[in-house]
Amino acid sequence: MATDHIRYDVLARDALRGVLRKVLSDAAAHGLPGEHHFFITFVSNAEGVKISPRLLAQYPDEMTIILQHQFWDLAVHEDRFEVGLSFGGIPERLAVPFAAITSFFDPSVQFGLKFEASEPAPAQAAKNLPAAPAASALPATTAATPAEPAEEPAKPSEGAEVVRLDRFRKK
Repeated sequence: MATDHIRYDVLARDALRGVLRKVLSDAAAHGLPGEHHFFITFVSNAEGVKISPRLLAQYPDEMTIILQHQFWDLAVHEDRFEVGLSFGGIPERLAVPFAAITSFFDPSVQFGLKFEASEPAPAQAAKNLPAAPAASALPATTAATPAEPAEEPAKPSEGAEVVRLDRFRKK
């Protein structure tokens, strides 16, 4: 197999993270339109993640947050986003680098993105799952299932399937 000197996988991953950044920037500026809401899963112990010790103890490897009705002060920066959320009635401020995000899902339109963590997440390693080579977009008819959500997630439609870019690569 030829060596990919262009690194299409990195270019695709960065472009898809740009989609996430744009969606969050629009939500920060204008609020969430219609029924849109977001499940965002990230590696809780990744470099640059800022969460309280209480939340880190509760979610030591991976955490899913839901941006729907009760969040505040969403701020999007080039490398991260920050948001206020309430956990068990206690307000918290989180800072999450885009590089720490492993999945993004908007169940209102069945759209999702799945990203490879820089290093395999401990939860992923424990399940002995192979990591995707870069990032994958989930078609509008496909649903992703966030891991350990803070709230009960909406159930994906029957027959949903995660599609990964590596499926289309020659092996």
